[in-house]
Amino acid sequence: MSDGSVKAVRVSIRGRVQGVWFRGWTVDEAQARGLAGWVRNRRDGSVEALFSGPAERVDDMVGACHHGPATASVQSVEVFPAAHPEGGGFHQAPTL
Repeated sequence: MSDGSVKAVRVSIRGRVQGVWFRGWTVDEAQARGLAGWVRNRRDGSVEALFSGPAERVDDMVGACHHGPATASVQSVEVFPAAHPEGGGFHQAPTL
């Protein structure tokens, strides 16, 4: 049962995560969980995302990132505390 807590985290995902539909998968998965935030490719080859919402859903999404879509090969997922994003919804952001 949910305790009503909310949280926001930024994650850095490394491995074979670009060119394998990771961002599209992340948008679909985050929206299905009702999370706010964004996902983007980084020029260093990683994928970065910000997830904000009910703590248990955020934790579930972070757990899902350890596997990603079937074509991905995730080597690591680092999690950092983050500020809640402005506005709502979850979207794909430009590469940084």
